[in-house]
Amino acid sequence: MSELLRLNVDIIVVAGADLAIQAARNGTKTIPIVMIGAGLDPVRAGLVESLAHPGGNITGITSLAGELVGKRLEVLTETAPKITRVAVLYDGTVPDSVFDVKEVLPGAVRALRLISQHWELRTAGDFDKAFPAIVRWRADGISVPRRSPLMRNHERRIVAFSLKNRLPSMYANRLSVDAGALMSYGADLADSYRRVAYYVDKIIKGAKPGDLPIEQPTKFELAINLKTANQIGLTIPPNILARADRVIR
Repeated sequence: MSELLRLNVDIIVVAGADLAIQAARNGTKTIPIVMIGAGLDPVRAGLVESLAHPGGNITGITSLAGELVGKRLEVLTETAPKITRVAVLYDGTVPDSVFDVKEVLPGAVRALRLISQHWELRTAGDFDKAFPAIVRWRADGISVPRRSPLMRNHERRIVAFSLKNRLPSMYANRLSVDAGALMSYGADLADSYRRVAYYVDKIIKGAKPGDLPIEQPTKFELAINLKTANQIGLTIPPNILARADRVIR
């Protein structure tokens, strides 16, 4: 961030979790910041005054990541109706992930009449402890609410574990499905990135970021890996398959 400030840039575009956006905000109160993919409600996170009138030097797009926790579980159980016990893996070093699991997940689980257990992961060694515990707990589904650097670096380990134990899995990011996860559901990030150009254009033309309302995504993407479904012996219901935006065959 200090390097960007020394370059005297006109606009800073920040993609990622709230920590990255907060770091940019701490670095400058004057250079316009366009955010994309803020995980928490940016108002609750203290990044802006309101969605309609952000104030300050931050605007952009929030990803509704927390609000989609329940929807992902709903789609997962529609796809595999026998699921009753869901193991949730999350990065304990990421505040967004902690908030999802501690504040959002319980209500979603109750609404769907599921049983959940969550495993906090902070290091590579934590996966070695979590996997046997999940087997002992007799999970019949896995949810990974966010794709943090830690979860991304060990994604193939989680995928391999899910395949070995024939566990349907739901993720937040389509890239996880490309890596072998069963399903993902989330905001269409490509569409959100294209929308960033609108903010950059407005600011270059003189608009103040604090006057540009923060948008929420309007386009969402469901991705399904049929290869994985076949490996775990799961038949994807036709109505779910018809709703998919991306299918890996």
